[in-house]
Amino acid sequence: MTETVIFILEIIGTVAFAWSGAMTAIKKGMDIFGVAILGIVTAVGGGVIRDLILGNTPPNTFLNPIFGVLAAAVALIAFIPFVRRQFLKHHRSYDVSMLVMDSLGLGIFTVVGVGVAYEAVEFNILLFAFVGVITGVGGGVLRDMMAGQTPYIFVKHFYACASLIGALLTIVLIPICGVTPAMLIGSVVIIILRFLAAHYRWSLPKAHELPEETDASANKETTTKQ
Repeated sequence: MTETVIFILEIIGTVAFAWSGAMTAIKKGMDIFGVAILGIVTAVGGGVIRDLILGNTPPNTFLNPIFGVLAAAVALIAFIPFVRRQFLKHHRSYDVSMLVMDSLGLGIFTVVGVGVAYEAVEFNILLFAFVGVITGVGGGVLRDMMAGQTPYIFVKHFYACASLIGALLTIVLIPICGVTPAMLIGSVVIIILRFLAAHYRWSLPKAHELPEETDASANKETTTKQ
């Protein structure tokens, strides 16, 4: 039962993350090959990292090619001229689709990471939480790095924190209600947190550059001392 649920969730998460990767590539003006590669990497990257951490080699992505094939198909659909024009022409549609797909992928892959770890090794909260978060954000980090932009998790409102909260909630609930209900609840909580964060613009404190006046004053003071 658990394996079936994990498989279904991975299918949904693959579609969601493949779409977000493809749309990022399209917005960056990549060709069809780049769109396909970014869609695939975003969809399966977190799972590959997860399996390597858990010692599941070769990673499931290469043993079960359905995920890679599905990701490529979704990316190619996104590249269809009519489809990509609709989203690039209407910025609101692009932003909403990215929020929905990225939130779905994050929520699903985070709890899938926890579920796979729970089935693979002895109970370990730190390991389960780390594997869950890295599965959820890994593909997005690879996507952003390949697209030449700062990874989403370091600048976007309440992203990795939502993944961590959902992962910890899933871990706490597993002994209480079982793996499958815990994963479903955890994924829903992550998705809701992401939507709320986007709506209310929740953000963690960020580092900002010093004002130009401060820099100028510092340079002047240094020159005077010399």
